[in-house]
Amino acid sequence: MLIGSNSLPKVQVQSSRFCSEGKSTQPRYWPAYAEALLDAARSDQPSLIICDLHGQRIDPIELAKQLKADEQLRSIPLLGFFSHVQIELQRQAEEAGFDRVLPRSVFTRSLSQLLMEEFQSR
Repeated sequence: MLIGSNSLPKVQVQSSRFCSEGKSTQPRYWPAYAEALLDAARSDQPSLIICDLHGQRIDPIELAKQLKADEQLRSIPLLGFFSHVQIELQRQAEEAGFDRVLPRSVFTRSLSQLLMEEFQSR
């Protein structure tokens, strides 16, 4: 999650959803971390929020719903990226309010252009 804020809590992020035996584990979402992100967005009013839709600490779908339901935050563009095989996740993100949802490969390849476009429009 990137919102360009210095007031975010320091949290160690776990990069994998798989345990050592190779079995999938459910991500453990931290509601307090999500609330801290919302508070930081309210105070800092970032120009863009970028979210990994496979995030481990925050439910990105619920976060998008909360951002878009908040009068103060709904105008902040929300960009999500995902594994190209997770089409259902893409649909859920779009329904939740993400302004743009890109496969990770497109996001990685286009990041500098996306940022230039976003900041030139402001």
